[in-house]
Amino acid sequence: MSSTIDLKSLIREIPDFPKPGILFRDITTLLQNPAGMCHAIDQLAEQCAVLEPDYIVGIESRGFIFGMPVAYKLNRGFVPIRKPGKLPAAVHQAEYDLEYGSDRVEMHQDAFTTGARVLILDDLLATGGTAAAAAELITQTDAELVGMTFVIELAALEGRQKLPQIPVISLLKY
Repeated sequence: MSSTIDLKSLIREIPDFPKPGILFRDITTLLQNPAGMCHAIDQLAEQCAVLEPDYIVGIESRGFIFGMPVAYKLNRGFVPIRKPGKLPAAVHQAEYDLEYGSDRVEMHQDAFTTGARVLILDDLLATGGTAAAAAELITQTDAELVGMTFVIELAALEGRQKLPQIPVISLLKY
């Protein structure tokens, strides 16, 4: 039944958001559709399982929405990557550039066991800055980054070019 679901048809397009000239791909309509959401999570879990991760890492905040159920389906640990100041223990930090400045993401230093296989999962790959920073956090540990998975990739923005040479999987490409 779910194999016939067209996920792109469940993604709302909002022109000129957050500013003129941008076509925003809104996943909230996908999340509102139970069959579509389940299908997306099943597809992500299937893609992630092939890479045999020990942990699924979700990037704040929409990476949590998809990362937690995938970790649950695969019986793997989940690790959050958060914005600065949100994690209570010692953290690794990575900074990345934004159009209007820079930002930073953090992850607990003790998030993984030595040699753990880690997969990063997020909702969107656009310019690649946040995903590259998340990958940098993994390299600051004794874990192995085995891949990155996204629900949506905006291919024209060439975010893949900023990522390490590892498997990068996207369910939908625009």
